[in-house]
Amino acid sequence: MFKDIIKDLRRQKNLTQEELAKALDCTHSRISYWESGKRLPDYDALKRLSLFFDVPADYLLGITDEDGTRLII
Repeated sequence: MFKDIIKDLRRQKNLTQEELAKALDCTHSRISYWESGKRLPDYDALKRLSLFFDVPADYLLGITDEDGTRLII
């Protein structure tokens, strides 16, 4: 699930929600909403997350694992 993936990636980089928000040029509350599952990122934010964490957007969405292997049909 997206909320778990984004939280895990953030923690792997030892970042706070505030630090991630600053790196992505967004608000802390936006990161909090994503990690709580209250909202999903829009297309532009998904692209920024993918580039920042160097993972495919499909991984962030739970479609593939980190190396691109498809998880769902």
